[in-house]
Amino acid sequence: MEKIIFEIFATVLATISALLPITNPLITVSILPGMAAHLSAAERDNQVKRACIYMAGILVTFLLAGALIMDFFNISIPGLRIAGGLIVSYFGFDMLFGEPHDASNAPNSSKRDISFTPLAMPSLSGPGSIAVVISMSSGVHTQTALPVWLGYLTVVIGILLVAYISWLTLRASTKLYRVLGEDGINAISRIMGFLLICIGVQFVINGIGNLLHDPVFWPLAK
Repeated sequence: MEKIIFEIFATVLATISALLPITNPLITVSILPGMAAHLSAAERDNQVKRACIYMAGILVTFLLAGALIMDFFNISIPGLRIAGGLIVSYFGFDMLFGEPHDASNAPNSSKRDISFTPLAMPSLSGPGSIAVVISMSSGVHTQTALPVWLGYLTVVIGILLVAYISWLTLRASTKLYRVLGEDGINAISRIMGFLLICIGVQFVINGIGNLLHDPVFWPLAK
């Protein structure tokens, strides 16, 4: 029982650690004032709440459909992990070495509803986070510590916690932006970019390790 509880806690923590840097609500904090300038405080809070709900829905959908997608396109688990690692690393390098973000250059949306686009997608649940949850879906089937249904439930809990953290961050966007300033947000984003690179490289290492231990690979390599 204690082992199962430990595995649940470890899986939730791993989900949060993998998703939070790539969803990076602090980046959205820096562009939210420009996008929501036409909204009242109550409308902005409502849009933020809906965006986080949409984000959770998108990621859970891809988590549950990940195995079906892999079977349909005949994608192997090592291939998926390597591809996901490369995508995550790309976003990490972009955040670490890219140009500092300037909120004053963010487009000012004229639409009333900004919750789904651009807040939920691609700001919070873009290609990188989708690749991560699909990779987690494959991991649920390969691990043996938890039943498959409990593995999925544990990852879903991690996704919901990430969405909740994102909601808290965006809800406090005005205060947070005032405290951190442009330089503070850019500095934290670069730190998260470095963490993303580490996570992406580890995904690639895991994928290559799985590939080298797969007996099906060696006849093809001859």
